[in-house]
Amino acid sequence: MTIRKIETSQAPAAIGPYSQGIRAGEFCFFSGQIPLDPATGEVVAGGIEAQAERVMANMEAALAAAGLTFEQVVKTTIFLTDLKDFAAVNAIYGSRFKAIPPARSTVQVAALPKGVSIEIEWVAYAGK
Repeated sequence: MTIRKIETSQAPAAIGPYSQGIRAGEFCFFSGQIPLDPATGEVVAGGIEAQAERVMANMEAALAAAGLTFEQVVKTTIFLTDLKDFAAVNAIYGSRFKAIPPARSTVQVAALPKGVSIEIEWVAYAGK
């Protein structure tokens, strides 16, 4: 099996010793994206809606770097610092998955990097 790194400047650079994504065989595993503006490396201003929109834009950029779209995402995990944000995040998230939504887990966590409110990691299928 061939393993290769997925990387793009259109999504935030890794802020630690990890890759934005890894393709292993027919699957692509993506590290969690937080609401960082890829141009500045700063957290986007605004509330949970602005943060969720930025995370989804970062996801789209990372997927595109692998030649994929949201339609090929098969599993996601959403991390929220407050489950009261679930409905707002769900609406934004759901707008990206038109056909078959992926399997998903959503969990509340005590804290996330850089004090953000949301992080999403995912797996996509790159096979035929």
